[in-house]
Amino acid sequence: MKTTPDPKIPTRQRLLLTARELFHAQGYSATGMAQILREAQVNSGSLYHYFKSKEDLLIGVLELYRDNIWPMLIQPVVERHSDPLDRVFGLLEVYRAQLLGSEFQSSCPIGNLALELSEFQPRARELIEANFEQWRTIVRGWLLDAADQFPPSTDLDRLATFILTTMEGGVMLSRSYRDVGPFDAAVLSLRDYLQHFESNRDGEAVGAPSREKGKKS
Repeated sequence: MKTTPDPKIPTRQRLLLTARELFHAQGYSATGMAQILREAQVNSGSLYHYFKSKEDLLIGVLELYRDNIWPMLIQPVVERHSDPLDRVFGLLEVYRAQLLGSEFQSSCPIGNLALELSEFQPRARELIEANFEQWRTIVRGWLLDAADQFPPSTDLDRLATFILTTMEGGVMLSRSYRDVGPFDAAVLSLRDYLQHFESNRDGEAVGAPSREKGKKS
């Protein structure tokens, strides 16, 4: 993999963009500081002026993801789809397109880091959680906008979490099999599940997560 940083980009930003690309492509542990310096076209003195360690650079990358989820990922979906449930599936389609476009090399970068990083990196794990939570909150907002399609007792928080796990699991399986089929199957099952809500919105949907814990069907 070879990055081509624009020398006009400020040094700190160039380091973050290069590290983000390398961490995503080959993993955090497999990426050395020398490679980041070489591909960012930055000397070590400049690097350590901005980041004291590789972990500090990782924190910067995770903050970059957190601060740019809207313009990078969400805004294009919102501009393309006006219906809130279409936005949910439009967001999943982004990941599908990335899988195909990268020949199954691309994945959710936050999911990759969540699997790789140690419990002894608490600040990084806090930022991973914040990234997931932001994604989940946005999806929950779309579900809330479509609330009239769900039974009143539907727990939208749990449903948003279910959609997140559908995406992460579908991406992981499709990368493993190098086949978009598992991702498509997961999304199709999600569509079927949501159709149960629509067909039962005046009562309890089949398998619907309820806001009332322990409620018997």
